[in-house]
Amino acid sequence: MIKLRCKKLFRSNSKVASTNAAASDAKFGGEIKWELRPGGMLVQKRECAENDGDSIITLRVSTVTQCHHISIQPTSSFGELKMILAMVTGLEPKEQRLLYKGKEREDCEYLHMVGVKDKDKVLLFQDPAIKERKLATSERVQVIGSTYHTICV
Repeated sequence: MIKLRCKKLFRSNSKVASTNAAASDAKFGGEIKWELRPGGMLVQKRECAENDGDSIITLRVSTVTQCHHISIQPTSSFGELKMILAMVTGLEPKEQRLLYKGKEREDCEYLHMVGVKDKDKVLLFQDPAIKERKLATSERVQVIGSTYHTICV
């Protein structure tokens, strides 16, 4: 078994490093605040003008004929946005297709992770497959309703 010794490749500048850190702390307003990310990484806490938990962004949701302004938290998912749009537009969430920056977004994707900012535009389309099924069903109901009568026993 071989035992290796550690060699110092450079001298320690602990006095110089501590004075530089103290000078930068004083320049930026004092003590550095740290936060632990969900992945376990320890990072310097970000300072924002507004509190992330209380911030609300306004999205311009554009359909083919209308434009809606929706206020929502940036940490919400596209699925939650679809639920709000269901109340506004009358389309069920499973009938909706949301496009942001040219890509269709899944219900599980979060707005802030994709890069949605305040006053960004999101396109809302009705799913063409469901639209065709609705048209076929309504045509079938019209045909059946005009020539046949239903009898309940």
